Amino acid sequence: MKTSLSIVILAAGAGTRMKSDTPKVLHTLCGKAMLSLILQQALELSDDIHIVLYHQAQKIEDMLRGEFGALLDSTLHLHTQDVEHFPGTGGALRGIESKHNRVLVLNGDMPLVRFSSLKALCARTESIVMSLLWLQNPDGYGRVLLDDKDCAQTQSAPKVLKIIEQKDATPQELEIQSVNAGVYVFDKEILARFIPRLSNANAQKEYYLTDVIALARDEGVAIGGVFVNESEYMGVNDKIHLSLAQEVLLGRLREQAMANGVKMDMPHTIYIESDVVFEGECVLENGVRICGKSLVRDSHIKAHSVIESSVVVNSDIGPMAHLRPNSYITDTHIGNFVELKSAKLEGVKAGHLSYLGDCEIGEGSNIGAGVITCNYDGKTKHKTIIGQNVFVGSDCQLVAPVRLESHTLIAAGSTITHNVPSGALAIARGKQHNKLGFFEKFFGKAKQSN
Repeated sequence: MKTSLSIVILAAGAGTRMKSDTPKVLHTLCGKAMLSLILQQALELSDDIHIVLYHQAQKIEDMLRGEFGALLDSTLHLHTQDVEHFPGTGGALRGIESKHNRVLVLNGDMPLVRFSSLKALCARTESIVMSLLWLQNPDGYGRVLLDDKDCAQTQSAPKVLKIIEQKDATPQELEIQSVNAGVYVFDKEILARFIPRLSNANAQKEYYLTDVIALARDEGVAIGGVFVNESEYMGVNDKIHLSLAQEVLLGRLREQAMANGVKMDMPHTIYIESDVVFEGECVLENGVRICGKSLVRDSHIKAHSVIESSVVVNSDIGPMAHLRPNSYITDTHIGNFVELKSAKLEGVKAGHLSYLGDCEIGEGSNIGAGVITCNYDGKTKHKTIIGQNVFVGSDCQLVAPVRLESHTLIAAGSTITHNVPSGALAIARGKQHNKLGFFEKFFGKAKQSN
């Protein structure tokens, strides 16, 4: 149930430490952009979400329109920050008119935060509530001065006196271990009163949202702090952080899958993405990778197999098989080193070393080792249709477009370029000639072994 809460997500930064042409908030964890992961949680809480953009704003807007287009302008509102005149997190909130009287401010590079912990943060009633972390190594974070010098992370409701950005901290202040986790809840009136009064008289010449805390404190506004879980509130500033955050998200996805009945061998070696769905009793062996909008139901995925945006039902795949996007596999055995793409197989055996692309194969058919559907002529992709109870021998090439009707046999080593009628045996290979004595003519007389 959504609360009477507006949310602002700060996503304007350049993210230079990512060393990438991709906007920081579009870097992905388990197949989802960081901004998408945050929005999924925000949408559980609010019907009024504001996203502040600047750097590569059009790329980010394109992603949002593709994934959340139906919500834009009604629930999701895009803003472009006036970075030239008002840089910094404080400048990002200028001019935003929220629908509700409580405003939650999130960062676009904090992909692990969950709506349940945000809801707990928003349950506090002070005019300002901020999230806190207690870190052994606080480097990189703004320090938070609390009202009690002996305050520990176990204190449930500390009062906040001041926030010091690391770049502006003294050596003594850098020793503080209570740090700003970067998520805030404000009364709307607080933002309206103090945002216009922010100054950029600091080392970075930026308008800091954190200075609202100091201004409000000077005027007697109560500021509550909530210590939160570091694993949820970690920010992603570079690709090292990105890998660490993805490992946390992977752990959640693996645990969720196993809780729902999936058996995993060596779970830490298995990669699954956020949109993957498991149903029934499934087994994933070590090294498996399942990506995109995939569905796996009552199936066994063997070691080091890859499944991309495909459906696998009551089948076994691999080891070391590769299902590329748009494959639909039902009641089928796919063996080692078999690659499929845009393939629909129902009740089929394809044991080894085959490429089956842009094809449909019917029940009871057997695909021998080394079979290739030649689906691309250099300009266009073409389809191969294989009916029921078709036996395709080893090392055959099926040159699409081509149709093998039900109850046919294809002789090993054949290159099939024409349709094969039902009941037929197709043989398409050159006639064998044995030239006696040619070895000795070509290489000379063979040496006798002892």
